[in-house]
Amino acid sequence: MPVLLALASGLWGLRRYGAVWHDEAVTIGLASRDLPDAWQTLGHVDAVHGLYYLLMHGLFGLFGADVVVLRFPSVLATAAAAAGVAKIGLHLAGPRAGLCAGIVFVALPGVQQYAQEGRSYALVCALVVWATYTLERAVERNRRSLWAAYSALLLTACWVHEFAVLSLAAHALVVPHTMRRAWVRAAVCVVVGLAPLAFVSMRQSPQVGWLDATKPSEYAHFALMAGVALAAAWFAGAGRRTRTARAAPLVVLGLGLFLAPTGLLMLLSLAKPLYLDRYVLYGLAGLALLVGAAFDQLLRLGPWTRAGAVVAAVVACTALVSTTRDLRTPASRSDNMTALAAVLRETTRPDDGVVYLSIKLRAWELAEATPAAGVDLARARGPVASPSLYGTEIAPAELRARMLARDRIVAVASPPGIAVDDDPMTRVKRNTLADHFRVCGEHMVEGAVITVYARPGRC
Repeated sequence: MPVLLALASGLWGLRRYGAVWHDEAVTIGLASRDLPDAWQTLGHVDAVHGLYYLLMHGLFGLFGADVVVLRFPSVLATAAAAAGVAKIGLHLAGPRAGLCAGIVFVALPGVQQYAQEGRSYALVCALVVWATYTLERAVERNRRSLWAAYSALLLTACWVHEFAVLSLAAHALVVPHTMRRAWVRAAVCVVVGLAPLAFVSMRQSPQVGWLDATKPSEYAHFALMAGVALAAAWFAGAGRRTRTARAAPLVVLGLGLFLAPTGLLMLLSLAKPLYLDRYVLYGLAGLALLVGAAFDQLLRLGPWTRAGAVVAAVVACTALVSTTRDLRTPASRSDNMTALAAVLRETTRPDDGVVYLSIKLRAWELAEATPAAGVDLARARGPVASPSLYGTEIAPAELRARMLARDRIVAVASPPGIAVDDDPMTRVKRNTLADHFRVCGEHMVEGAVITVYARPGRC
């Protein structure tokens, strides 16, 4: 049932009205390049997602770069993760706990969001979940083949996104002393295998320079969810039948998987901002295990407790309906590259100049085959020729001369409230527009502001 529920939930509204957001546009752009061009680009930027882009390159080659092809692997990965969560729950706490855990996992808003995105996070989640299940089997049977499978699954997860390595902290909590040596060998294999990618990604660390320090609201949300996890852990062990060695591994694993990776990433972010909830999406599997086991335990108690648990579940599902619907709209993501491209085509004339106040807003070109009218005044070389994600720009002085040679310029900027660049190139763009042009019109789209400028009296 969790697998079918995950597939149905993932396919519902999968196209999202054709809207593609920034990171998905990057997936389309990089995965659509020829392999030599993509390899050259990954040597400079985004190597951390290289294996995922290789997978998507193969799928695009077979089926085309459609939004369904872009997102369907995440749907399948979420279904696989749901199956893995159910298997872990079944193995550690019984059939009903596993079933409940799998359903809870699919219902979580974070899981639903990344089940419908053309990025690697759902795939990483599935690989970590099945690595965790394989670890449980390896601890139980102590076979070399199982330890090898555990290492292979977790190393693959790390190569899809390197922060999967943080799951080792959770796994360390559930390995008994008698199996510690075998687990350490497996963990060392994972870390050593990840080292080349980690070395390259460290050289590319300026790529995540846009990340801000973890916000107080993010700490508060994590603290709230940690409280939910602890309450679920208490309920999971509330009955006499579960106060046994059988229940303890699930509670420890669930708490470890939910708390340890996110907590470690938040601690690392105190030194350098690195935290995004999607980087540790797999931690939600731990929360689902705890809530599923707690619900199973509540159903074992008296009739009034069972009735209360069922009512609480119905209320929770009802409360999630609005969020579930919102996640399937273009406005659910931080920007909309498809809408940006449409407005640019409607607004820009063939002889207009186009200026991007943030180079990242060129990402719409990665997902759109049809270019907009106008001339990108700052562009020196395109993304493939660079090789880079967004292309390179000319010198500030040359850009100023190009801007002054135009009567009309269409400027693309980030919306209010978003931190803006303050480098010499951006200052030339802003100052030239302010000193020599007047605003003729403005268009707001999700994640961008498109402003038409013209010489005084020529709007």
